[in-house]
Amino acid sequence: MRAKRLTAQQKKEVFHALVTTQDLGVMTVSQSVQHVAKQFEITEAQLKQIEDEGIDAEWPPLNEAAQILG
Repeated sequence: MRAKRLTAQQKKEVFHALVTTQDLGVMTVSQSVQHVAKQFEITEAQLKQIEDEGIDAEWPPLNEAAQILG
């Protein structure tokens, strides 16, 4: 599968979907990665890059939890 070019907003949507899917606890981390990659038609490697970027930048929903706690 060829990597798709995504906008910053699309990356944030992918990240949000990944975090939300993992937080549900219905799937393993590996299954959630496969599910979200398939849903957005991106590679798992591309998803990993988006995940790293989202964690570093504290994209939602990560920053939403920090706001509630802070």
